[in-house]
Amino acid sequence: MATWESFAAEAPRLAAAVRARFTAHRHHVLATLRKDGSPRVSGTEVVFQGPDLMLGSMPGAVKARDLQRDGRFALHANPGDGSMAAGDAKLSGRAIEVTDPEEIAAFRQHGVPPGPFHLFRLDLHDAVLTSVDGDELVIELWRAGSGVQRFVRR
Repeated sequence: MATWESFAAEAPRLAAAVRARFTAHRHHVLATLRKDGSPRVSGTEVVFQGPDLMLGSMPGAVKARDLQRDGRFALHANPGDGSMAAGDAKLSGRAIEVTDPEEIAAFRQHGVPPGPFHLFRLDLHDAVLTSVDGDELVIELWRAGSGVQRFVRR
């Protein structure tokens, strides 16, 4: 697992492209695991804060309960107009709940309403950017500690 900062240091060009996809739109799709192991998808927002990618949630939300029970997640950036012009970005890893009051207070700077909320730091296992180049589908895959692999499909 790696922090966002570690990913960016290991694969700066890919990290910049993935970050651009996650900052181009506010809302994204989060996949978590239900208690029975089946998948659940939820809308969510993420914030880049210091070395980390963070995710907040309303208190008691099912996605927060899923992540508390089993932190594994997949996150798909909003594809925007669907043109694939800037690529399609996905991340997966493990969400770690943040309970430190100072970190929670710092996160409030991002427009979190007053009152309680859950906060998770997203540790990354991998990142994928899929794009179209002419008549080729280009897939760039980063895995923590393994660098970037590039696949081209015609």
